Amino acid sequence: MPLAWNEIRHRAIRFANDWTATESESADKQTFWNEFFEVFGVARKTVASFEAPVRKVFGKQKEKTLDELSLAT
Repeated sequence: MPLAWNEIRHRAIRFANDWTATESESADKQTFWNEFFEVFGVARKTVASFEAPVRKVFGKQKEKTLDELSLAT
């Protein structure tokens, strides 16, 4: 059952308050995303994954990181 807008709003306010003082983004990134999706009543595993490998696009091309791919465009 979808959440009511009021429930989403209350969860979003609580989420924002909980994360206001966070200082280490990299240390808390998985927890952040899990709790973010929970605001909407969605399990993160159903919509996102962490650090999925980048697939090769052409033949024997060297595998690139996401940062390298974004710089190439």
